[in-house]
Order: sequence, then C-alpha cells, then structure tokens
Amino acid sequence: MKESLEIAQLGNPILRQQAQLVDNLSDQHLQRLIDELITTVVSQNGVGIAAPQVSQSYRLFIVASRPNLRYPHAPVMEPTVMLNPRIIAHSQEMVKDWEGCLSIPGIRGLVPRYRSVEVEYTGRDGQLQQQELTDFVARIFQHEYDHLNGIVFLDRVESTQEMITEQEYLKRV
Repeated sequence: MKESLEIAQLGNPILRQQAQLVDNLSDQHLQRLIDELITTVVSQNGVGIAAPQVSQSYRLFIVASRPNLRYPHAPVMEPTVMLNPRIIAHSQEMVKDWEGCLSIPGIRGLVPRYRSVEVEYTGRDGQLQQQELTDFVARIFQHEYDHLNGIVFLDRVESTQEMITEQEYLKRV
C-alpha cells in the first residue's frame, strides 16, 4: 500500500504559491506522488486533493468524490488524476455551498462557485481530456484548481458570517 502524506496546513507558504506545470509524466517521483495523493485523499475522508497540499509544487490534483464522514451526500466517482488542468468555459450561474479543506481542518465556509465548468486536463496516461463537470464535482474541481493558484476557500467566503465549525456543519447534513 502506498504512503499517506502529511497535509500542509493553512499558514504553510506553499499553499499561497503558484504551482509549476507538470512536464514529465513518466517521472517516477511524479507517478509515486499520484499514488500517494490517492491514498491520502481516501484515508483523510477528502473528495479532492492538490499536490501543493502535500508540499509539492505541481499543477496536479485528484478529484475523488464519494460519500464519507466529511461529505455524506457526495456522489460516487473513481479517483481522477488531473494534470495541468484548465477551466475553458463556465456557466453564468453561481451557487453557494459549504466547503471544507484538508489544509484548513475544523472550519467550513459558504463559497460561491460556478454550477458547471468545462475543463481540460491531461490524464495520468498522458491523454488530453475535456469534460463538463456540474454541481458537486464542478465545486471540487474549482476548489482544487484554486490550490494550484495559491488560493484557499476562505479567500472566496463573502462574509465571516458564512463560516462555521466542522462540528456544527455535520449537525446540519
């Protein structure tokens, strides 16, 4: 079994930096990192994780939606590796919903996000992918994409009145 990695916490400078483009998919370190990111997101009950969250400055994240303790109503999907992702189009409609983050434990915030996004990314196999994501999965993509640009969900919360503890959030779901 692959190793679960330590999560960088809010205040760690890497969470505020632009991540570097991935240019060598066959690199052994990168392939091991992908496996370890998948192990980490599952073991931490996350639905997504970006390389900067484990102190690696790569434009890489995993979207891994599934019901778990932190997100009991999440849809099920296979963990998807997204390298050098981009948003190429988005809906006009914005939706606010609660978000948390493995790098900011114990806090949730109401975050406005596009309801749907058209995205492009390179898969683990080196193939360029294009997809339209909607609702919760679109939210995960946007959250993780922000990590690649040094943005955390708290930066997008419009008011401190729209922040609650994880404990209070779990009473509401």
